[in-house]
Amino acid sequence: MNKKQKKMLIRIIISFALLIGFSFIPVEGILRFVMYLVPYLVIGYDILIKAGKGIKNRQVFDENFLMAVATVGAIVIAVTGDGDYTEAIAVMLFYQIGELFQSYAVGKSRRNISELMDIRPDHANIEAGGRLEQVDPDEVEIGTVIVVQPGEKVPIDGVVSEGHSTLNTSALTGESLPREVCEGDEIVSGCVNMNGVLKIRTTKEFGESTVSKILDLVENASSRKSKSEAFISKFARVYTPAVCYSALALAILPPLVRMLALGMSPEWGDWIYRALTFLVISCPCALVISIPLSFFAGLGGASKEGILIKGSNYLETLSKTKYVVFDKTGTLTQGVFEVNGIHHNRMKDKKLIEYAALAESASSHPISKSLQRAYGKVPDRSRVSDVQEISGNGVIAKVDDVEVAAGNAKLMERLGVGYINCHHAGTIIHIALNGEYAGHILISDMVKPTSKAAVEALKRAGVEKTVMLTGDSSSAARQAAEEIGIDEVHSELLPADKVSEVEALIESKPEKAKLAFVGDGINDAPVLSRADIGIAMGAMGSDAAIEAADVVLMDDDPMKISKAIKISRKCIRIVYENIWFAIGIKLVCLALGALGIANMWLAVFADVGVMIIAVLNAIRALFVKKL
Repeated sequence: MNKKQKKMLIRIIISFALLIGFSFIPVEGILRFVMYLVPYLVIGYDILIKAGKGIKNRQVFDENFLMAVATVGAIVIAVTGDGDYTEAIAVMLFYQIGELFQSYAVGKSRRNISELMDIRPDHANIEAGGRLEQVDPDEVEIGTVIVVQPGEKVPIDGVVSEGHSTLNTSALTGESLPREVCEGDEIVSGCVNMNGVLKIRTTKEFGESTVSKILDLVENASSRKSKSEAFISKFARVYTPAVCYSALALAILPPLVRMLALGMSPEWGDWIYRALTFLVISCPCALVISIPLSFFAGLGGASKEGILIKGSNYLETLSKTKYVVFDKTGTLTQGVFEVNGIHHNRMKDKKLIEYAALAESASSHPISKSLQRAYGKVPDRSRVSDVQEISGNGVIAKVDDVEVAAGNAKLMERLGVGYINCHHAGTIIHIALNGEYAGHILISDMVKPTSKAAVEALKRAGVEKTVMLTGDSSSAARQAAEEIGIDEVHSELLPADKVSEVEALIESKPEKAKLAFVGDGINDAPVLSRADIGIAMGAMGSDAAIEAADVVLMDDDPMKISKAIKISRKCIRIVYENIWFAIGIKLVCLALGALGIANMWLAVFADVGVMIIAVLNAIRALFVKKL
């Protein structure tokens, strides 16, 4: 509990103790009124102040106003009637107990999210004159060498220039499995260095680094409201004035009708009591508090699992997902390509690999890196000139004045070069030297160990169709799809083709069913934006994916996709449970109150009791481990 919550708990205990103690003191008249006024003010002074400020600022109709009018009215009735002040105090007391429950629940959810906020670095260490100098991360420029000591957070993205260590990535991924890094490895901000000293050459400014983007994502998540939340906000703005005027009518009209039309006693006290009971019952706290809290708890529970959802509107959309479309490389496969064969070559294997690796040396694509690994040397970029990268086709470059074309069959057709197809499954890199075919290189990518289980989990979760989109060859795509259990596959696609395929799927699916696209990098950003819900996979290193996606999985485990959908569905189910429960109970109790059957104690249950039950139900959205 924080200080504010502890203070409220003390006020509740004091007020409750005074209320019980005073019930044994036989005092009447003004002294009894003053005596009971003490516990009332102890527990309710802040509500009265807020109600007064609301009236002053012309924002009258809120729960503070309803509670103030109802309890002050109950005290007036007690003064003029039987002197029973316990109802008024009990209404305020139980209302504050409900508020304490709500505050604690929000605090628990906020703590889950704030665990992510702990990744914010306090400083960066720069070595100057043989000493470490602590500077603000915002002041560190690209290319600066920073020193990260054991136990410190990595403040900025970069590449390890010196040292070997183990990183704790749990704040980013939700997983406790440590990650080994050494010289040459890329490293993202937000991880905690567990042992050795690391020197890191920064590749981004702090404002563009992974940690900064994640913090911005989390901080802005609560500002994006779902349709349910927006409806409840609008509902409360209309509902509260309506019940206030209804209560006023209930207090005035029946007595006037009895007195003027029926010639009966007006019984003002009875009808005013009914109106006050009506006000307490009608307070929309259960809806206004529990619905946003349910979404907030869902966001908090997901973030604890390393699933960052940018807002409750995306949580609502995610719950309706029936189609899941995957990118292949790096999403369902490991994205670690290895050269597995060289076929139909007219020169030595090593020479063909050398030409391909040098031509591809300017690219950061996984296929390029696999060629460079097979080459086994650092490419001499001075031997390479006139590099042309043709999107979705490959690369043309001059290597030692030899024109090298390295790419897929489309590139060979584009250049009018006859090529030989490969019967093995995998990515085929055809090589042409000075316009003549020189052979092809077979590169294979390994399916992730959890991909098949992830697709099965999605189908158990109610996903009707899974689709794979890839720029890879049809044989490699089909083999991966069969191994994983994907329903439909489209291969040899350019980035623009992926967008077209997603648009076609969106048009063909049922209107209420939502389509999610799961991708892992810059090339997937247009499709992530076009899908109903974009999920960035293993996106710690891809700014474009973080910007374009609606959901970011902070590791590359596809099992998290079904967990994200289950979290969203559980959250939405809780939201609707609270809506129907709160409205149903209130309608029944409002009818009983208007008929004079319900007293103030039933009103307390209809308001505070329902709110506490709804809040406790909302807290369930925090617990996602067993999903």
